Amino acid sequence: MSGKTHVRTLSTPMLGLVWFGAAVSLAEILTGTFFAPLGWERGLVAILIGHIIGCVLFWLVAHVSAETGQTAMQVAGRSFGSIGSKLFSVANVVQLVGWTAIMIISGAAAATLLVPALGQVGWCIVIGALIVAWIAIGIKQMGRVQSVAAVLLLVLTFVASFAVFGQGGIVGASAGEGLSFSAAVELAVAMPLSWLPVVGDYAREARQPGAGAAAATAAYFVGSCWMFAIGLGCALFAGSDDVAAVLAQAGLGVAGILIVVFSTVTTTFLDAQSAGISANAIHERLDGRVCGIVAAVVGTVLAIVAPVGNFEEFLYLIGSIFAPMAALVVVDFFVLHRDAAQQTVDWRNVILWAAGFALYRFSLSWDLPCGNTLPVMLVIVLVAIAVDRVMKSGRKVQ
Repeated sequence: MSGKTHVRTLSTPMLGLVWFGAAVSLAEILTGTFFAPLGWERGLVAILIGHIIGCVLFWLVAHVSAETGQTAMQVAGRSFGSIGSKLFSVANVVQLVGWTAIMIISGAAAATLLVPALGQVGWCIVIGALIVAWIAIGIKQMGRVQSVAAVLLLVLTFVASFAVFGQGGIVGASAGEGLSFSAAVELAVAMPLSWLPVVGDYAREARQPGAGAAAATAAYFVGSCWMFAIGLGCALFAGSDDVAAVLAQAGLGVAGILIVVFSTVTTTFLDAQSAGISANAIHERLDGRVCGIVAAVVGTVLAIVAPVGNFEEFLYLIGSIFAPMAALVVVDFFVLHRDAAQQTVDWRNVILWAAGFALYRFSLSWDLPCGNTLPVMLVIVLVAIAVDRVMKSGRKVQ
């Protein structure tokens, strides 16, 4: 880090608004529709268990960045060294550009159903342009804009909720393969995990570190569970896995467009801007805002030309990369008090991460009521503590 004092720009309420806006997205609603085979009660339980597990890690990672004033990838450097951190930065840029494309195509597809005149390509361009404008405003000037957008999203979320749950009793589940309870929990965990490399980039701006990290986590937890529940309700109460179709059937033309467009922009802006921050971590001469705008443009182009509509496996891949990384960051900061930022590569943690990645991928075939992330992370944490004690004992003997 440079010698300059980092000026924190976000109040606790503002961080809450930012992360509530991040949670209100079509991707979260669509993921909620996957839970329909479990039924309403079991589906909600799986959503809550998964979000509790995922958001505990979300809060821990946010807290590290809030306390240190470091970005998510700088925090990764504390556990993996400077080169190790850059490798995760590259992976983060790639996954964030992918998320940008997924969010834009999802928003454009829904907006096209409500207003066909622009067509899907036209809506991709409109949403992409709004995301670029959001980034250009900058995090220091975004307060009022994000506040208005978040309040509007809150109101429109109530509107969407009434449109979905006002349909009456359960009419059936959406078509598709059955989903086990374990897989459902893991899917709910995976969504907060997908934000792990992003949350630190905003938590570092918290004027009150502890309160800011807690507010961001609470706002995301409430918003994300709500979106999952709306998706589940679409499938069970409205008999459709397409929230745009439900909004259209309810006659919510203008309100439906606002829900679709604003939810897509306020969520995807975080992805694209964070991609710029990670690009700057790869090379300090890269301007974060310019790279964020480039990420938004590339994401828009991919949304138009690439088949990026299916993201369930993408979520699991993100979890397998970043859950082991976050587990090691957390245990190093809170338990072992290690800081490898001055090292080129911390091979001990690189090897532990690789083992965690392999264990996560292998564990996807297990049927555990708590999902896969929690046991995998506990194993990584315990092994990391054991390795640390063995190495310290070895030094004492010498």
